[in-house]
Amino acid sequence: MTELVLVANAADSTISTFRVDTAAQPPTLERLAVSEVGEGCGTFAIDADRDLVYAAAKGDPPGIDVFALDRESGRLEHLDRTDVDGSMSYLALAHGGTLLVGASYGGGSAQVFPVGDEGHVEEPTAQVSWPNAHCAALAGDGRHLYVVSLGADVVAQYSLSPGGGLTPLVPPTAEAPEGSGPRHLVLDGDEERAYVMTEFSGEVLTYDRDASGDLTLSGSVPAYAQDRGLRHSELGADPVEGHLIWGADLHLARQGTFLLASERSESTLACLPVAPDGSLGEAVSIVGTVAQPRGFVVLADDRYALVTGEKDTAVALVEVDEAGLLMEVARAETGNGANWARSVQL
Repeated sequence: MTELVLVANAADSTISTFRVDTAAQPPTLERLAVSEVGEGCGTFAIDADRDLVYAAAKGDPPGIDVFALDRESGRLEHLDRTDVDGSMSYLALAHGGTLLVGASYGGGSAQVFPVGDEGHVEEPTAQVSWPNAHCAALAGDGRHLYVVSLGADVVAQYSLSPGGGLTPLVPPTAEAPEGSGPRHLVLDGDEERAYVMTEFSGEVLTYDRDASGDLTLSGSVPAYAQDRGLRHSELGADPVEGHLIWGADLHLARQGTFLLASERSESTLACLPVAPDGSLGEAVSIVGTVAQPRGFVVLADDRYALVTGEKDTAVALVEVDEAGLLMEVARAETGNGANWARSVQL
């Protein structure tokens, strides 16, 4: 299976495009292009139907740039830009690409932007305030929006209308353990469970999700190397200087039977088994990977992940075997400050 993987290199303000062939033996990882994007780009969303990439930029003012993706060359062509109030740490598309939702960590908010026919990002139709908002995840074909607030230790829950309006669910939030620092959220294939990675405690939290979209916390499992002296972190602490837990990203693999999670202080990727009832078991594999792995993506065949490292200039292609054991199978140069990855199937 062949697909394109785009990687944001925040320190270089570029996006690298890779062609990955997981059907080859061994799998191949080839960098096709490096395209200049907005300053400090650390997140983007891809509209695969229109081959458009929405990339967040820092700077004064911050903005969202729109690019056309050439699938043959892998290059990005700049089309448009919209200034925004706060730099985005997470972007996702909803309702067939007609809405773009974003979370702003520094701005302490989440916003909903309509998207025009040519991909133009318009002024926001809704904005909600949450301290250190780190993720804006969608469910129910875009009908529900979850805003993960690292600063408030909650997942805020909303109904998202096709017109871009937000209405809080009842209750309006799902709690996370105090001081855990919830960061990123993913849902299982049936959207009956949500999993949240915590930054400060290095856990994966499991939430049950009902038909209304409401989340209820039902469990937690560590997803970091517990034998390396890492200590619980807190907002404002330096995790490198203090050798503190620094959880980052999470994604499901192998048809939802395993969940992968990255931790940056020890530069590890962990694999946790997912039981038929959606509960998580203890990690079956924890391996070293690229330095300070902030973001990664599980590829379309569900057996491989491409991992980025903020303190590395390479990305790693990691295989997840049937038992959940992890093994790196390839590396390739990308750039400086790599921290986000998303894929497009060819």
